[in-house]
Amino acid sequence: MNSRAHLIRTSLLLVFAGIAIPARAFNPPIHPNIVFILADDLGYMDIGANNPKSFYETPNIDKLAKSGMRFTQGYAACCVCSPTRGSIMTGKYPARFGITDWIPGSKRSGKLVSAPNAVHLPLEEVTLAEALRESGYSTFFAGKWHLGTGKFSPNAQGFGPDLISSDGSQFWYPSSDVPPPSHDDDPKTTDRIVNDAIRFIAANKDKPFFAYLPFLAVHNKIGARRDLVAKYERKKGLAPEDASGVEGDRKVNLVQNNAVYAAMIEQLDSGIGRLQNALSENGLTEKTVVIFMSDNGGLSTSEGSPTSNLPLRGGKGWPYEGGIREPWIISAPGVTNPDTICDSPVISTDYYPTILELAGLPLKPEQHVDGVSIVQLLKAKTLPQRPIFWHYPHYSNQGGAPHGAVRVGEFKLIEWYEDMRAELYNLQDDLEERHDLSNKLAEKTDELRKLLHDWRADLKAQMPTPNADFKPKAPASEKNNTK
Repeated sequence: MNSRAHLIRTSLLLVFAGIAIPARAFNPPIHPNIVFILADDLGYMDIGANNPKSFYETPNIDKLAKSGMRFTQGYAACCVCSPTRGSIMTGKYPARFGITDWIPGSKRSGKLVSAPNAVHLPLEEVTLAEALRESGYSTFFAGKWHLGTGKFSPNAQGFGPDLISSDGSQFWYPSSDVPPPSHDDDPKTTDRIVNDAIRFIAANKDKPFFAYLPFLAVHNKIGARRDLVAKYERKKGLAPEDASGVEGDRKVNLVQNNAVYAAMIEQLDSGIGRLQNALSENGLTEKTVVIFMSDNGGLSTSEGSPTSNLPLRGGKGWPYEGGIREPWIISAPGVTNPDTICDSPVISTDYYPTILELAGLPLKPEQHVDGVSIVQLLKAKTLPQRPIFWHYPHYSNQGGAPHGAVRVGEFKLIEWYEDMRAELYNLQDDLEERHDLSNKLAEKTDELRKLLHDWRADLKAQMPTPNADFKPKAPASEKNNTK
């Protein structure tokens, strides 16, 4: 059900109940604050708003969803982290700025050699932070950048200039005289990020600000406060026992019951609750747009496979819905009605123009060339249907192989670059992506394949190349006969 249909249904129920419905008026604040919360590897089914039966507890994220609009078909621009982060900052598909894998990239290879992968976001890109800062916004950053180090740090892309990284890594925080929480209590720096953000909010409450909070949670190595872990160890007795299936040559987790992962999510959720309280205490709730999403799907096929994305197929590193469909929430006072749902497909490139429009600023179409402002969707209106694309010319650490994908309407086509084999799914009828329609609907397959090929050509997307050193694995029968 799309957002308009949801509102109509709600309105009819109120009419039948004899409750008067006032005419809707949009009255957004002028130059609202923007708080962008980015989780790391959090799956679509990991939050209660999307999955009431989840093993995990996310009351504050669920409260945020109730305060605004929850998108049921919100996508990341890639199945791994750095490309999606770049798409948020630039409003462009990752193939345009050359970061098509996480930085520095996977070492896996196969029949193909992965395409080159840039190790930093070009300084020529006018980031979302730079666009907002140029218009008078104060900007804040704490957490995982993962778009370059040294002179390519967030200090050079619209944040800082006082951000520090003690080891020159991808993680940056404001310089501060306040000691951070101990590692034992805050192994993913979740509380450190929140503490720094709360201080920033209080210091900047009288002028518009953009606070970008890319958390490290819930990425491996998983960890959380011991008391929270103990809580979920007790709860695990009520959860389903371990179960796995197969995705490609990997086992895929089919249940949610990991106590440490659950504790890490609760620590993240509690931090988000503290941020909401800070906005309220500073009188900023009605002046602040809050956005929440994850950079890619939940980890389910490697590195401990701490979560399950069912009924979505696959997970991080894969082109199936479990790898690219994300938790997506936008609460925009004066624009979004509380507790609304939008089923229109949207993608992370859309944030740049959307945020500019919400901020009352002119768009930069020469910059966010692949993004579309979705403010009309936030107002429960509609937008024209459009294709959305993915390009991942690499072998992921999670078992995925080089691929591209396109979605138009209910149809999604995946093309595997090793043999250019296509899979076609009707997501409306087959959310689990179990029924490949590529042979049955050959005309639709050819149509979407051409659309994908034309898009790659237009972007001059770099492709993987044949691997001269590739040696196919011997069949099991031959291995058994080898002396």
